[in-house]
Amino acid sequence: MALGLGTAAFALSLGGEESDRDRTGARSAPSAPAAAGSVEPVEPDPRNTELLGLARRDADDRLAIGRVDAPVVMIEYSDFQCPFCREFARSTEPGLISRYVDKGLLRIEWRNFPLFGEESDRAARATWAAGQQGRFWEFHDTAFGEERPRNQGAYARDKVIAMAKEAGVPDAARFARDLDSPGAKRAVERDKEEGYALGVSSTPAFLVNDIPVLGAQPAESFEQAVEKALDAARAAAGPTPSGATTERKSTGR
Repeated sequence: MALGLGTAAFALSLGGEESDRDRTGARSAPSAPAAAGSVEPVEPDPRNTELLGLARRDADDRLAIGRVDAPVVMIEYSDFQCPFCREFARSTEPGLISRYVDKGLLRIEWRNFPLFGEESDRAARATWAAGQQGRFWEFHDTAFGEERPRNQGAYARDKVIAMAKEAGVPDAARFARDLDSPGAKRAVERDKEEGYALGVSSTPAFLVNDIPVLGAQPAESFEQAVEKALDAARAAAGPTPSGATTERKSTGR
C-alpha cells in the first residue's frame, strides 16, 4: 500500500508506545509519552485521497461508532496493553462522542494494533469476538476500566472470557469459539497490516480524515483536528448531517 505523505507523517510520530516491530521490522523499546500539547495535528493535504479512503464506513462494522455518512471519520489504532490508549479511552474519547459523534459529525473506527506480544494479540481477538455479539464497546470499556500489568496474565484466555461476561456478552461458548477462530485472526491481521503500511509504529495513533494525530494528546488537539476536518468536509460537500443519533449502545458512560 503506497500512502505517500501519510506514511511520512506517521513515520515522524512522537509519543505513544512503540511497537516491538517498527516500520522497517526492527525491534525498538517503548518510547516516553509526548508532553501535553507537544504534537500539533498535521495540516490536511488535499492530495491525500488515499488517507480518506482508509475509512471503511461499513454499516455492519461492530467496532465503530457513529453515522456511516458522518463528514469526519477518526480511525484509532490501539492496543489494550498500552496505558496511553487507556488514557485516551477514559479521558478524551467520551467528550469527542458527546460533542461530535452524538451530533452526527464524527464516526470513530477502531483498529486493533497489538504491539506487545501474545496477550495484546489475544485482547485484540477478544474485542472482535465480543463485537460479533454486539458488545465490542462494552468490552472496550471493561478492558480499559482498570490498569492491568502488561504481559503478566491480565489477558490470559480465562481472563478475557471473564471480561466478556462482565461486558454482557450473552453467549460465552460462542465468544470462546470466536476468540480462537480464523476470522478473528484475519480481522486483527488486516488492521495491523493497514497500520504498518500507513507508517504507524506506536499507540495510540489516529487518523482524522487525512490528519494524523499521534499519542494521547490533550482533548484540545483532537478537537482542533476534528474542526479542521469538518471545515474541509463542509467546503467540499456542503452541510453536514444534523439531529443524528449514535449507533453505539449505552455502555454506562
